[in-house]
Amino acid sequence: MGTSDFAVPSLEKLITEKFDIVGVVTQPDRPSGRGRKLQASPIKLRAKKNKLTIFQPEKVREKAMVSQIKHLEPDVIVVIAFGQILPRSILDIPPFGCFNIHPSLLPKYRGAAPIQWALINGETETGITIMLLDEGEDTGNIILQQPSIINPETDAITLHQQLGNLAPNLLVQALRKLKAQRPMTQPQNDSLATYAPQLTKEHGKINWNKSAVEILNLVRGTAIWPKAYARLQNNLHVKILSCSIIPTSNDVTFPPGTIEITRNKQITVHTAQGKLALDKVQPATKNKMSAHDFVNGYHVKTGDRFISSSQKNNDL
Repeated sequence: MGTSDFAVPSLEKLITEKFDIVGVVTQPDRPSGRGRKLQASPIKLRAKKNKLTIFQPEKVREKAMVSQIKHLEPDVIVVIAFGQILPRSILDIPPFGCFNIHPSLLPKYRGAAPIQWALINGETETGITIMLLDEGEDTGNIILQQPSIINPETDAITLHQQLGNLAPNLLVQALRKLKAQRPMTQPQNDSLATYAPQLTKEHGKINWNKSAVEILNLVRGTAIWPKAYARLQNNLHVKILSCSIIPTSNDVTFPPGTIEITRNKQITVHTAQGKLALDKVQPATKNKMSAHDFVNGYHVKTGDRFISSSQKNNDL
């Protein structure tokens, strides 16, 4: 059971290793793009290419779907980036349980957006957890875990790929153990659990009264969606696609959000603590562009300001 491109490497690994895949369950085709044409999920496309049996229920808990899964008699169900919660009627079908691949080191970052929140919170390590699904949200017993370093330049796009490519070998390792016995599992320590809720557009709003490090982490964490954004004093909405921290002296201080333009037309922005150099931006309704082109095209000058507004506390 899977839907997004995050699940594709794991499906391909199961095919390569010649596991007997009796069925693939994925989300129905959805409208996508400007033309709103129906688009098949990445998992459906790979399953179709490999001539696997495909199911696309609107709701996996439908009686007809549950009956079909029972008829397949799977030994184990692998769930990765599927997008629907499995009911007890499905969890109880496979004798070895439902294996879920989660992109964090549980119990940290339970929830829909573990990759994004790990970056927003400035984590330097995350990983993959394979666990047995239960009826809670990412609360099942842990089968295997593998840590993975988060480099300073990593954003949500690259970390998504990094963990998606880490998962397949760990999954195969867990499945190979089933030949000998049921997997050994370890309960999660609920007292250490943190929650990673689905991002909303509001989460991308930059508060310049935070530090340069915090804002950089927000840009990294929201790189897939909604992307970090700010508003210039002329009400121009600008997405900040990439930026970097630059060394500062304490000689001159400016209010947070104040822009300085360097001699080579680099945009630097003051924060509550430190300065950021903007690398790539995207003004409203325009394509992404370099900061240099943004300065030229929009006549941005030293002393202009990004407007800070109070934000809800998004910390875990």
